[in-house]
Amino acid sequence: MGKKVFFASDFHLGADARLTSREREQQVVRWLSSIQEEASELYLVGDIFDYWFEYKSVVPKGFSRFLGKLGVMRDLGIQIYMFTGNHDMWMFDYFETEFDIPVFREAQVREIQGRRLFIAHGDGLGPKDYGYKFIKKIFGSRFCQWAYARLHPNFGLWLMRAFSHTSRTAGGDDSQFHGREKEMLVRYAERKESIAHHDYYIFGHRHLPLEVSIGNDASTYIGLGDWVEYQSYGVLEDGVFSLEYFEMPDRTKIVK
Repeated sequence: MGKKVFFASDFHLGADARLTSREREQQVVRWLSSIQEEASELYLVGDIFDYWFEYKSVVPKGFSRFLGKLGVMRDLGIQIYMFTGNHDMWMFDYFETEFDIPVFREAQVREIQGRRLFIAHGDGLGPKDYGYKFIKKIFGSRFCQWAYARLHPNFGLWLMRAFSHTSRTAGGDDSQFHGREKEMLVRYAERKESIAHHDYYIFGHRHLPLEVSIGNDASTYIGLGDWVEYQSYGVLEDGVFSLEYFEMPDRTKIVK
């Protein structure tokens, strides 16, 4: 088994974009195959699916190549961790039961390779965005989940696809760095760093690959980017974190 730890987020499987969802899924599977021999751990940091809801005996149709690959990697002893995002927050026990993959709904702090990592999808963190924070609380309630499960899967999953599409198209421009004062997750990392030190703050959600120094260069904010546009991912090796790109050799991370 390898010694590298990999991080990726925002595959948004189920949504067509520059590539169709199936093409992107095939690309993700090729990437997973390419890291299989050198990975000890894999962190999937939210919005892996563009929509997701687990009924008691039904999960969304599709994604068989991706799910099969996760099963192969787990059988090889590679530890995988799944984080929920704002598009796939309604994960329950399917991944834990079928694949022995823990699912995290909150930020996690990990000590890996002598580095202290703060890992979260990033939705609802930082100042402002009160409307989404309120909606997230509603969607996170057991009653809301119970009520939604009463819908027939055909209608429930159609509604979720429609809602996810609306959420993505209303997300604004993710293609530019807006400066420290306007980057909500950077501000959040700076506030957390003023309380307790972490070597790396690793987030998805933002969709833009970023490395931003935090706390007088004492730590680094990492934006993992996405696979809708960038095919970006993170690697921790010998305590050093780097952003890489799969099948996109001309890409460069944005460093601020």
